[in-house]
Amino acid sequence: MMRLKWISSLFVLVGIWGCSSPKTLNLVEYVNPNIGTIHSRWFFYTPAAEPFGLAKLGASTNGTYGNNQGWEAVGYEDGHTSIDGFPCLHEFQIGGISLMPVTGEVKTNPGKLEDPDNGFRSRFDKKDEIARPGYYAVFLKDYQVKAELTATARVGFQRYTFPDSENAHILFNIGNRQGESGAVRDAYIKLVNENTVEGYVITEPEYVKKYQSGATVAMYFYAKLDRTPESVEVFYQDSTLVSGNEIKGPGAIMCLNYKTKQDDVVTIKIGLSYTSIENAKSNLEAEAEKLTFDEVVQATTEKWNETLNRILVSGGTEDSKIKFYTGLYHALLGRGLANDVNGAYPKNDGTIGQIPLNKDGKPEHNHYNTDAVWGAYWNLTPLWALAYPEYYNDFVNSQLLVYKDAGWLGDGIATSKYVSGVGTNMVSIALAGAYNSGIRNFDVETGYQAALKNELGWEGRIEGAGKTDVKQFVERGYVPYENSIFYGTHSEGSSFSASHTLEYSFSAYAVAQWAKALGHTKDYKRLMSLSNGWEKLFDDSLKMIRPRVPQGEFIDNFNPLESWRGFQEGNAMQYTFFVPQNPSRLIEKVGKELFNNRLDSIFTEARKSIFGGGKVVNAFSGLQSPYNHGNQPSLHISWLFNFSGKPFLTQKWTRLICDEFYGTSGEHGYGYGQDEDQGQLGAWYVMAAMGLFDVQGGSCERPTFQMGSPLFDKIEIKLNPMNAVGKTFVIETVNNTPDAYYIQSATLNGKPLEQCWMYRDELYQGGILKLIMGNQPNEQWGAEKPPRCSE
Repeated sequence: MMRLKWISSLFVLVGIWGCSSPKTLNLVEYVNPNIGTIHSRWFFYTPAAEPFGLAKLGASTNGTYGNNQGWEAVGYEDGHTSIDGFPCLHEFQIGGISLMPVTGEVKTNPGKLEDPDNGFRSRFDKKDEIARPGYYAVFLKDYQVKAELTATARVGFQRYTFPDSENAHILFNIGNRQGESGAVRDAYIKLVNENTVEGYVITEPEYVKKYQSGATVAMYFYAKLDRTPESVEVFYQDSTLVSGNEIKGPGAIMCLNYKTKQDDVVTIKIGLSYTSIENAKSNLEAEAEKLTFDEVVQATTEKWNETLNRILVSGGTEDSKIKFYTGLYHALLGRGLANDVNGAYPKNDGTIGQIPLNKDGKPEHNHYNTDAVWGAYWNLTPLWALAYPEYYNDFVNSQLLVYKDAGWLGDGIATSKYVSGVGTNMVSIALAGAYNSGIRNFDVETGYQAALKNELGWEGRIEGAGKTDVKQFVERGYVPYENSIFYGTHSEGSSFSASHTLEYSFSAYAVAQWAKALGHTKDYKRLMSLSNGWEKLFDDSLKMIRPRVPQGEFIDNFNPLESWRGFQEGNAMQYTFFVPQNPSRLIEKVGKELFNNRLDSIFTEARKSIFGGGKVVNAFSGLQSPYNHGNQPSLHISWLFNFSGKPFLTQKWTRLICDEFYGTSGEHGYGYGQDEDQGQLGAWYVMAAMGLFDVQGGSCERPTFQMGSPLFDKIEIKLNPMNAVGKTFVIETVNNTPDAYYIQSATLNGKPLEQCWMYRDELYQGGILKLIMGNQPNEQWGAEKPPRCSE
């Protein structure tokens, strides 16, 4: 009987998802959140969420294990067979407010995957699981409970359908580690009245400990039950249940007890906030007080469809559409809201700040959490600039809030606390890229000064601002290899010295271009000089980047494929190509023929290991590969042939990476268990599948898009009046079969196009780019005039 009701409920939900208006395609059907969940990060799997939402709900299979170093894969894995709870918050270094429905005797710890009977976790079957943008459902076999999740922007909904039971329970697991949350410092849960539970949890994430020692992350909730419990008990994990309606301290869990008949339903609305219980309540009342669970599923699904419909693709394979819209989903899921409906937000110092309100009483902009911006300029920010500029603008304003509050930009922030992640800081490129893309609804001069300080400032620089070795770069023009601090960065140098030199050269260029646009000529000249710092590490005998020690000599026993010695999450073979600000100079120094032969052979070799780590399930499995698509330092390299006279090789290799590195299974999604990093690898696929990329990441004063090999017959991008004049930009292909990688000829708005690039502002005018494709390269098309890089 339960199984029949379970099946019938699926048909109801299919009906809900089919309610999109005729003008809005039902694109959520192409999104599979379970792709790539084998060895995925805590923030990766949150199906029940809005785009860029604060409330991000999903099942946890091992989130209660915690996270020793703050980055390891934990949370949900496609191959796991039991669930330990349904947390409401999933962000980089943030996790908590987990609920779990159970029946029978209450066990006082979550248990382990290999022994679920010794904990309150429950087994489940994949056939009984549904995961789509905005909705998640699963049948908990051990308890015969159906659990469903959905969310508004700041309110999580959990709905449980119970069996006939004298002992049905809902656990509020608030006081224990969840994913990347770090150790719990304090927690509180209280049954305020017969149908209201409120509380908080305060955690100390590992990256907060490293980059802002002494700071904490606080999460608050205000939950409304649609059914009053028969009784209430409380307990600390691994302790005894006692009667009570309040509990405080690490380990705190509350147990709501019910007597249920078959198919009795309990629904919980959970208002969430990073500032206070009162604001969590306000968030619930403003967004969801009168909404039912099904109404929220429909509304959130419609929001996802509207957001996904900004880029429409047709033709291509079914797998390519699934990869495309799942990648777009991840690009729009990560880096979620941190402020309340009333504009309150968590400040860096632990107090509550206030975003100014507009005439409608809403915040002038939103505030967001974010993993590091490292590499995001090659995927996320160009995609945001293209179709989601209003979010990009808010993201910039969000970063500037932290700068105004604490004095430095933060490459990664968790409730405004510094969580740099990689010890560098590339936010300057994101800020300059927004301005250069016509996204300017922020305090431009403050933004510029923040970026300038990020590039040149070292006095009083705090650990959380990253780049603690920037003094060396500014004074020497490069960062020396100095490994007295294991895997560390400090005022005298870094064990990642070469990669930092290359990155700081690039970000100096980005701010130089912004300085030029704003008329800051002195800054422009100084920063452009610094942007050439990479040349100081170029070994002319090897035609490669090679770290130098403080005395000036190149490091000895040099192995171009060795990672972590001068190079962060990469090696010299990969990082030698990290000169996005001046590819023509790099090509000149290497020699064009050697450059092309070396680069082509690198991809030929890397293809044997699926362009990275092969089938080894590990975030760092490709670090010693000549090319590693599973990590940020390599993501622009396949596009460099556009600058070296062989754009047909960019067309070939980017198409093959899309087809072979990316997959549609739990294990083979983004490589094999490699790190998708809050939408970065998904966004790369989206851009490459459209045949658009920007090696400079928007840093040029007049940015360009370089062309690759689109996977679809037609791509329609809906432009935004915030930064565009036209309404749509359309890419059409002819003869585009799976093996027809190569552009034979092109027209832009009916006129022949002989170059493999266009200016971004040309795209923002709207129009049609038409590409004739073939299975043999046209070695002449686009070869004569490389993409322009502003000087």
